[in-house]
Amino acid sequence: MANEGDLLWTPDPRWAGQTRIADYMRWLARERGLQFDDYESLRRWSIDDLTAFWQSLWDYFSVISDSAPDGVVDTLDMPGGRWFEGSRVNYAEHVLRPARDAAPGKVAIHYASEQSELATLTWQELEQQVMGLATRLRALGLKPGDRVAAYLPNVPEAMVAALACMAVGAVWSAASPEFGVETVVDRFGQIEPVLLFTCDGYRFNGKAWPRERHVEEIVRRLPTLEHVVCVPVLDAARTDPIVPIGHMWASLLEGPAIAREHFEYARVAFDHPLWVLFSSGTTGLPKAIVHSHVGIVLEHYKLICLHMNLGPDSVMFFYSSTGWMVWNLTLSSLLGGGAVVLYDGSPTFPDADRVWQLAQDAGVTYLGSSAAFIHLMRKSGMVPRDRFQLKIEATMIAGSPVGPELYEWFYDNVSPDCWFSSQSGGTETCSCLVTSVPLLPVHAGEIQARALGIDLQAWDDHGHEVIDEVGELVIRKPFPSMPLFFWNDADGQRYHQAYFDVFPGVWRHGDFIKVNSRGGCFIYGRSDSTLNRYGVRIGTAEIYQTVEKMPEIADSLIVCCELPGGRFVMPLFVVTRPGITLDDALKKRIMAKLRDEASPRHVPDEIHAVPAVPYTLTGKKMEVPIRKLLMGVAPETVVNRDAMSNPQAIDYFLDFTFVQPAAPKGAADKGADT
Repeated sequence: MANEGDLLWTPDPRWAGQTRIADYMRWLARERGLQFDDYESLRRWSIDDLTAFWQSLWDYFSVISDSAPDGVVDTLDMPGGRWFEGSRVNYAEHVLRPARDAAPGKVAIHYASEQSELATLTWQELEQQVMGLATRLRALGLKPGDRVAAYLPNVPEAMVAALACMAVGAVWSAASPEFGVETVVDRFGQIEPVLLFTCDGYRFNGKAWPRERHVEEIVRRLPTLEHVVCVPVLDAARTDPIVPIGHMWASLLEGPAIAREHFEYARVAFDHPLWVLFSSGTTGLPKAIVHSHVGIVLEHYKLICLHMNLGPDSVMFFYSSTGWMVWNLTLSSLLGGGAVVLYDGSPTFPDADRVWQLAQDAGVTYLGSSAAFIHLMRKSGMVPRDRFQLKIEATMIAGSPVGPELYEWFYDNVSPDCWFSSQSGGTETCSCLVTSVPLLPVHAGEIQARALGIDLQAWDDHGHEVIDEVGELVIRKPFPSMPLFFWNDADGQRYHQAYFDVFPGVWRHGDFIKVNSRGGCFIYGRSDSTLNRYGVRIGTAEIYQTVEKMPEIADSLIVCCELPGGRFVMPLFVVTRPGITLDDALKKRIMAKLRDEASPRHVPDEIHAVPAVPYTLTGKKMEVPIRKLLMGVAPETVVNRDAMSNPQAIDYFLDFTFVQPAAPKGAADKGADT
């Protein structure tokens, strides 16, 4: 059995020398006179001289801009920082740049679903569809700055639509069709879209889920919509666009071919929004996080090419939905010039072979996954390498902490010579903060290193850096993919409260982290109340607003406890109204309502009746302390009864502790989080 920190893999020196990050280091020596003997010295320079580092990426990747930037960044104070002011850049132009040199027939997208076999889009087909759709959207009146929303599954049409909108300079945002009406309107209602891409439904685990009624209600509640484009997913022969202002997808792709030299990308200013990603709704409406074209272009070139080492021969497959930031990262994987794989459906339908069969058939070289999926494969006893001809050379496991037993399972059962990496980041940055490095060895349970250009440390409660101890993940200096702003947050108050309330001027991410003496990193779950559900972060407020509307429920509290091996349990605690008993029938109604109005990810694993929900003196539900109690942390370290408005409410939870190992050293030293 592998123990945390055991050495599992060392890169072959010849292979490491051919990686993109090795080439970048040679470029720095040749073009900048900068010599680095190892990754840590390169990382240290990248945070000590942020201006030189990010300028070097601009030059190394030959970023396309109408004009040279006036500078790199105007201030190193946070929040703030205007990156590459004066530049005019378009993200879609960079994603599609490999089409210029791609050989005829070279695949850009492999795609499949529960109802369709693996098919492909070539680079030339992808580029032509994007340019054609963008041209039709301009004819409909779409212009830079307009918001476009998508209620689509993980199909190639979603990527074509996203790139077409971004090529025009419109602002993209997406939600998975598994989301209910309320969850969708809570998101899209904030940004007032003028155009909606939608589907007639989706298929999951062998069952069709029609969405016409959802679409009709969403359109009714989004009065700014001028056009709705229907992508037929359940019925390919469909000609009815669902709503009167609708268009069919096929009709917008009709028309003559667009010559590349006659198509114009809308190159936009440094602070022009690219997309809006929605984080959890922990304290109200989900945060509408806005990123820029230039920030994402630079950050994703760095991540995709230097850290992930994706190139023209790569085939990247990360099972995802359009509502997770990993979908945006998959889109950006095309920056490397290789191919991506899209799959719409359950990863275990009709059986647990599905992902591995797709990996074999598409020739996947880089496999992305949630820790929960790997744990499921381990538990099932599957040995993929005995049943499939796999070409997997590298992995990216994300979404929740990955224990050493999952590293060991992968090497024993998938590939004995694979660059296995766990990584962690967030919707807020749309990237990885701690990540993979192809020059470094792999140790069990350990994320290889902190990312280039990210001045990340673990801090104790007093704002001091700690090594080999668990602390708060903080970032001390700005970086280009920081959010430009939150939509409808004119004074920046929500932005400031989200990241800068605890340590002024320093980004507090909301994760527990340990950085060891050799630079390896360990994520120990959330330090705040955000829920981590199948690798996707969701907010407690989205659950409360649904459950507490039910006439039987007076109050509720939900937490998510992350367990060893990538497992987790999400219990919901409810206070019923007088005369109401929490029986099986009521539990089923609660789960059905959450599934319908929110999404399947919002459905708890367990529901328990409690006498009362614990509150602080300021009226805040004590989500974080309760989560710590349930994970076995000593009560005296997390609960201060004097800071509670109802001290007796905690008593029920003192005896309701999940049996598991104690929290990591340092995690229990956070004090009374009330």
